[in-house]
Amino acid sequence: MAPLPPPVAALRVAVRQALSGVRTGSSVLVACSGGADSLALAATVAFVAPRLDLRPGLVTVDHQLQPGSADRAAKLVAWAAERGFVPAEVAVVDVRGRPGGPEAAARDARYEALGAAAERHGAAAVLLGHTRDDQAETVLLALARGAGPRGLSGMPARRGVFVRPLLDVDRATTRAACRELGLEAWEDPHNADPAYARARVRSTALPALVDALGPGVVANLARTAALIAEDTALLDELAAASETLNTSELAALHPAIRRRVLRHWASRHSTALTHVHLDALDALVIDWHGQGAVHLPGGATVTRRDGFIVLDL
Repeated sequence: MAPLPPPVAALRVAVRQALSGVRTGSSVLVACSGGADSLALAATVAFVAPRLDLRPGLVTVDHQLQPGSADRAAKLVAWAAERGFVPAEVAVVDVRGRPGGPEAAARDARYEALGAAAERHGAAAVLLGHTRDDQAETVLLALARGAGPRGLSGMPARRGVFVRPLLDVDRATTRAACRELGLEAWEDPHNADPAYARARVRSTALPALVDALGPGVVANLARTAALIAEDTALLDELAAASETLNTSELAALHPAIRRRVLRHWASRHSTALTHVHLDALDALVIDWHGQGAVHLPGGATVTRRDGFIVLDL
């Protein structure tokens, strides 16, 4: 028997580890665009899942942003059906009119569609093809935005139904696995379009860092995200245990905990919070001089009243 090619073996190990805690007999869905990362993931899940007594399915999201997207999605679904994925389906989304830029709108629509598919099919997990390179890009983008620890934590390996088995696998490995398995991956032109920030990071910024500092940069950025994620998880736990709207009690908390308490509370009533909103909320606690209400995205306002932080919808 010929030895298993190392790229294929690496992906199988990663997927097996990611699925090891899933209850046998469960359905698991692969989110697949047809690109090298998600296509290699899909092929790997098709091999590994049945051996763990799991039922693999596949969903591809058609954002309707490029000519021929419907045809590509249909061909991918046909490929998946031939390899035993049930379901193998297209989720069509409309990103027009959504808040944020085109990248954010497409991402939000995609996750909504994948979450709905998981609920519809009773899937225990939706597997995403993000790699170590994607994680490094995410960290660089977060740094450029001036993000705090939550942003610098990058993408979690698990959050709710979503699972990312390949965060410790580099993009070169997924491409090599596609070659070894005879898979023809689709090259998304958006990935090379300089109109998109992530595309600029991928084509210019990260390669420049690798040239300047060596190939270990990608792995080190991803490792940094993992370390920050651990600290952030602990601080979030402490904040959850300390949640209060009494300004005296809030003022007595460490700033890292207090700001998390405020963010967690405000996020229940408003989305798209920024550091500007959080700074203003914090000032109601520690720099109170009779200032007016803090206006949150979505129309809610927050004031300080009788020693408490109060929400007005």
